Amino acid sequence: MSQYVLPMLYTVFLWWFSTGVILYLNGQPRWTFRWTMGSATLLLALALLGLYATRNDERVTGAYLSFTCALMVWAWQEIAFLLGYVTGPRRTPCPPGARGWRRAGFALQTLLHHEFALVVLGAAVVALTWNGSNPTGLLTFAILWVMRQSAKLNVFLGVRNLNEDFLPAHLKYLQTYFTRKPMNALFPAAVAASTWLAVLLWQAALADGARSFDATALTFAATLLSLAILEHWFLVLPLPSEALWTWVRRSRALVPGERVGPDRLQG
Repeated sequence: MSQYVLPMLYTVFLWWFSTGVILYLNGQPRWTFRWTMGSATLLLALALLGLYATRNDERVTGAYLSFTCALMVWAWQEIAFLLGYVTGPRRTPCPPGARGWRRAGFALQTLLHHEFALVVLGAAVVALTWNGSNPTGLLTFAILWVMRQSAKLNVFLGVRNLNEDFLPAHLKYLQTYFTRKPMNALFPAAVAASTWLAVLLWQAALADGARSFDATALTFAATLLSLAILEHWFLVLPLPSEALWTWVRRSRALVPGERVGPDRLQG
């Protein structure tokens, strides 16, 4: 049973705690950003080395290490984006009257460098784990990437909860590219497809005769995907998801004029 319960708890804790840490760092004075970015880059290098070192590690500990390293790789691009270092060439509000593909083009320009960074990081993860027998890190990064893209599209097309009040001051212009409405046509399709995949992952993890390593790795993936689906539901349901990270606000003083919040999947 520990091969299921412990990975689930570990994933939920890292999802919750790492979000809080990133929000905390993003809420510090701007002079701290370069130190935060430098530290994150050092951790990125260590995480990439860790993925390579564990590519053939089929022990349970190998699954934990590979999963953690993939999350550290993902955290780098989260920090780089939220601190404003890796965003896009366009850093101004959407022009009034822009509609359809023109508006989509402007929105892409605000994220172009960020998207390129994701491609580069994804390619690095693939290269470092290629032909390895431990796919935990690659699967982790793939789930995060696909669900992030889905969330971005849903926020662009329209959802109830945009959390625009929680964008840091230097990214406030992004809210002009969001659309507020109860739901869009993509949302049910995205949630249905990801839920179907999550069910398959849970079935594989719980299958009779599964090795401890396989059960652990698949539980990591299934739990992470389930949390991403939950985050999607936070976009449309009238739920105060930001309450999960109230401890961040209570533990630090906000920089005057800046507010932050849990927009992890909205990029």
